[in-house]
Amino acid sequence: MAEFIVEITTVVPDGTPQAEVDRRRAAEAARAAELTASGTLVRLWRPIGEMRSIGLWVAADEAALRADVLETLPLSPWMTFDVTAVASHPNDPAARNR
Repeated sequence: MAEFIVEITTVVPDGTPQAEVDRRRAAEAARAAELTASGTLVRLWRPIGEMRSIGLWVAADEAALRADVLETLPLSPWMTFDVTAVASHPNDPAARNR
């Protein structure tokens, strides 16, 4: 399995009813919980004051990440994804604890 840092920017289209936004956000939270339980979504951060998220994700490869994970997010039609494959650094503090 490979690890990826994914920057996600969400832009709700103008004129979208609040009820639709609320429905998708609730579904997004449920899907994130599923992906966390499966080990696919490892960490997720939000830069303060932004409608952007930065996450650590695991998938077989980038194509699988996009098709089987990111495109399944309920908010994905409103999202853009910047995907970066990453590998462990020899000086990573977490690697010392393994």
